[in-house]
Amino acid sequence: MSGHNRVLVTGAGGFIGHHLVKRLKAEGCWVRGVDIKAPEYEQTPADEFETTDLRRYDHCLQATRGGIEHVYNLAADMGGIGYITSSLADISRNNILINAHMLEASRLNAIKKYLFSSSACVYAQCKQKSCEAAGLQEEDAYPADPEPGYGWEKLFAEEMCRYYLKDYRLDTRIVRFHNVYGPLGTYEGGKEKAPAAISRKVAVANNGDEIEI
Repeated sequence: MSGHNRVLVTGAGGFIGHHLVKRLKAEGCWVRGVDIKAPEYEQTPADEFETTDLRRYDHCLQATRGGIEHVYNLAADMGGIGYITSSLADISRNNILINAHMLEASRLNAIKKYLFSSSACVYAQCKQKSCEAAGLQEEDAYPADPEPGYGWEKLFAEEMCRYYLKDYRLDTRIVRFHNVYGPLGTYEGGKEKAPAAISRKVAVANNGDEIEI
């Protein structure tokens, strides 16, 4: 990544997005961060941070304006397994809107490179039923049997990225995150990942005093 790049990070108020902004700034990039909320635990180092709703197409056009070269699309309605299995319709609708609008806005604003953050939830559930299941490979997402809701919309968004590459030559890349957690990650509120929730419960149980996680 060249220090001369102008970069957009969506989902920059979230755990992964916030850390990515810090990494890109350290590498010398000019960074615009956008999210529906600001980072929870420290100020963003982004050159610009805009609070916006990327479910709206006009907001996606605005986010990708101004000579942005690379887009890291990490914006998503997501959380731990308890949340994503109880909000199938809302999560599917919100993320389909974000991903479709961000791809089209990136095409119209001549983005050079586009990275989409997918998920391990795209992998076929039928291949993960046994304790003796082999390690998953990229091709194990097919035949399709992803997690309902969140997994299906992520899998189709991957296909949309491939369609935009084929039809419009938008240089798209895809990464599939697994259970990601660590410093500055959400640890309460219902959207936290299991390791953070367990750590919080252990801290609370420790004489009733919470400790920093």
